[in-house]
Amino acid sequence: MGCRDVHAATVLSFLCGIASVAGLFAGTLLPNWRKLRLITFNRNEKNLTVYTGLWVKCARYDGSSDCLMYDTTWYSSVDQLDLRVLQFALPLSILIAMGALLLCLIGMCNTAFRSSVPNIKLAKCLVNSAGCHLVAGLLFFLAGTVSLSPSIWVFFYNIHLNKKFEPVFAFDYAVYVTIASAGGLFMTSVLLFIWYCACKSLPSPFWQPLYSHPPSMHTYSQPYSARSRLSAIEIDIPVVSHAT
Repeated sequence: MGCRDVHAATVLSFLCGIASVAGLFAGTLLPNWRKLRLITFNRNEKNLTVYTGLWVKCARYDGSSDCLMYDTTWYSSVDQLDLRVLQFALPLSILIAMGALLLCLIGMCNTAFRSSVPNIKLAKCLVNSAGCHLVAGLLFFLAGTVSLSPSIWVFFYNIHLNKKFEPVFAFDYAVYVTIASAGGLFMTSVLLFIWYCACKSLPSPFWQPLYSHPPSMHTYSQPYSARSRLSAIEIDIPVVSHAT
């Protein structure tokens, strides 16, 4: 495996990253983070369930798919700390993951559409595909951490609410969607790290451009001696001999 080629690992990680970001979008917008079930003992009335999301709140009767009450201003008056934290954490995680996807796309496009003969004058402007994937893996890991931690906190905060009030609170499936998406971000990060560790044995410097050298490149004259390639500074001290 070489860092100069597009491999199945990089493509799979890019697709996995897209699916994870889509899952985070869904989890952010779904009004199914917590549900409050109100049970009545009157046979003439139906039980009521209040579905709480990060931005809206919906109340439904059992067996009905229509919202009896739909509160679109819930986002500004959230009184549950875990949901308030998620309002900031999930959009931040999405932005970080989208930046990582952009880096992955830049790295793959640079690898796929690069010229086989490099331009020496533009060598410093070339993009390091391996470096892009490595930084993208770090960003995916950060995005997964930002989204996973407050999502797991929902379980513990739900227990706190049931102890503080009555055992009528329960978490809904948006929690599982977000946790699964965060797991996808971690999987994407691991794939990129494994790919980078498999190809990092190339002799190219970390942030220098990676490209294939044609045979003619080795015929160029070297302006420095063999020792100067191993040391950063070489000082030649002339030796003057006196003839007697």
